[in-house]
This record gives sequence, structure tokens and C-alpha cells, in this order.
Amino acid sequence: MPVSPRVKGALLGLSAAALFGISAPVAKLLLPSSTPLVLASLLYLGGGLGLSVLEVPRRWRSSGDRATEAGIGRGDVPLLLGVILCGGILGPVSMLLGLQRMSGVAASLLLNLEGPFTILLALWGFGEHLGRAGALAAGFIMAGAVVLGFQEGELRGDVMGMLALAGACLAWAVDNNLTQRLSLKDPLALVRIKALGSGACTLVLAWMTGQPFPGAAVLGGALVLGFASYGLSIVLDAYALRLLGAAREAAYFATAPFVGALASVPLLGERLRLLDLVAGALMATGVMLLLRERHGHEHTHPAMEHEHVHVHDAHHQHSHPSGTPATEPHSHPHQHTPITHDHPHVSDLHHRHKH
Repeated sequence: MPVSPRVKGALLGLSAAALFGISAPVAKLLLPSSTPLVLASLLYLGGGLGLSVLEVPRRWRSSGDRATEAGIGRGDVPLLLGVILCGGILGPVSMLLGLQRMSGVAASLLLNLEGPFTILLALWGFGEHLGRAGALAAGFIMAGAVVLGFQEGELRGDVMGMLALAGACLAWAVDNNLTQRLSLKDPLALVRIKALGSGACTLVLAWMTGQPFPGAAVLGGALVLGFASYGLSIVLDAYALRLLGAAREAAYFATAPFVGALASVPLLGERLRLLDLVAGALMATGVMLLLRERHGHEHTHPAMEHEHVHVHDAHHQHSHPSGTPATEPHSHPHQHTPITHDHPHVSDLHHRHKH
């Protein structure tokens, strides 16, 4: 029985969250031998370099054939630059500035704003739709993230620190939505460029501020962790963004801190608190509600021309230029003719319409 794109996107999003979630406790083990900015640059570079290695056998296998996935084109450069600027420079720098002016408890709570900002920006700025059931499900997951971030301690900080951390979350929300706009292109190539660009920018910032670099063992550990949590994780996330849209993917990805809390038990010797279990229950409720969500109505697809990997379904009925491979899925520039129909759907890039 084939898996629906909605369920497949959910599985990809939760897997991406799990891989990203384990980075927090492992990074805590590495951080005493490094600095946050240097470690961030190594994590990004580990993701980019690891994906570059994966690209070699893929290119060899597809040598002489048209690539299945659509390549990154010249018209994608502005969006890519926006992704690197927001996700690789503004986000990390704003976070570091905010962390210096806020207590750990206050910072942990404020950093939960990335999910809500991503959802609001997707709905109000990028034409996505999230019905009442989806909003309720996302609310449960975000509430779980807030409960998970609550710790005993002082809620201390100033206005500039709050604005810096909120700005970091907004920058990452923009990054998420811009990445979603690019998600029809080759995710492996997209994330490789994003990770290498972000890693290079943060590396230059670390060098310019005179921050020391760690020894070989910590450097190697950071690169390996980056490959898993900032490379493979973000590739899975890009596929989920393609299938679900940024709003729903943000909800699934918000479960990452709970995975980090679970991983902290064996890695850091920490114990799960009652609040952690409450947070997990809230997140599990939200995920189940989101999986059960159904949205379908009569809608119209306007004429559109673009390129992405596809099969010949109801949305893709078109002629083929010479040289297009007969096998499916395949990728080539194609036109969508206007069509009106009724079927279950989410706010992917083919379903941005008024409700």
C-alpha cells in the first residue's frame, strides 16, 4: 500500500527532528573544548562536506543521464543568498548576542519562538493554509516545547537581549520559508550549498573575532555530528518541506528538543523530569492530531511553468521536449494548465490558493 505524501512528509519531518535533536547533548560534550561560534561553523561545514562526499557516487551513477532532480539555477540565487544570510549569519550572530544578555532559562524559552514565527510567516507571508485542526495540533506541539524549555532558575535579561533572541528566531523562520520555496529543487544540492555557505560565513566571523579553534579530536567529532544533524537532517527536512509546506513541517520539527532530552539521559547522565514527560505527552498528542488532519475542497490550479521531479499524475499532464527520459519520476521544465478539482491536500507549492 503506497504511503501518502502527507504521511511520508510527516515521517521525514520527524526523522529530521530526531537527527537534529541529538546534536544538542552531543554539542554540550564538545562545547567545553570550543566556542559556540566555532562549533556552529564546524557543524555547518561537517554537513556540507559530508553531503559533498555523498554527491560523488550519485553523480557517477547518473553520468550521461538527465538528473532526476531539478538542479539549482541562476534564478534561485537570490533565494539561496537569503537562506545563507538569514540561517547562517543573522540567526547565529543574533542568538550569540542575545545569550550574552539573558539567563539560560529565559533564553531557552525565547528560542521556542522559531516554530510559531515559521508558521505565522508561512500563513501570512507565503500563502500557506493551516486549518483549525492543524493549528490545534501545532499548538499542542509548541506548548510541549515551551514546557520542555522551562527550568528552575532566574528569568533574567534585558530588552536588547530579548530582541536579539527573537530576531534570531525570526531569521531562522525566514530561512525555513525560503528553503521551502526552493524545496522543489534537488534537496541534496540545496542543503550542501546552504551548509557550506553558512559554515564559511560563521568560520570567517569566528576568525575575525579571534576565537580559538579546537584540537583534532573535537574538530573531527564536530564534523561528524554536523554531517548527521546539519547535513542529513536538513536534507530530510527539505523533502518534508516539499511535501508539507513550512507551517506543518515547523510543527513536526519542533519535536527535536524532546529527542535531545531523551538523548541526554545516556549521553550526559541526566534524568527525565516530570515536566519532560508532560512535554512529550503534549507533543505526541499534537503529532497524532496532525497525522489525523484532513483537508480537501474544490480548488483551482492556475497556469504555471517551472521545473521539478514529477510523475504524470492529475497535476502533471503535459507534452515532453525531445530527449526527456521516458522513465518516471523525471525532471524537466514543464507547464501546468489550469485545472479545477477536489482532493485532499496540504499547502505544498502546488496548492497555494484562497480558502
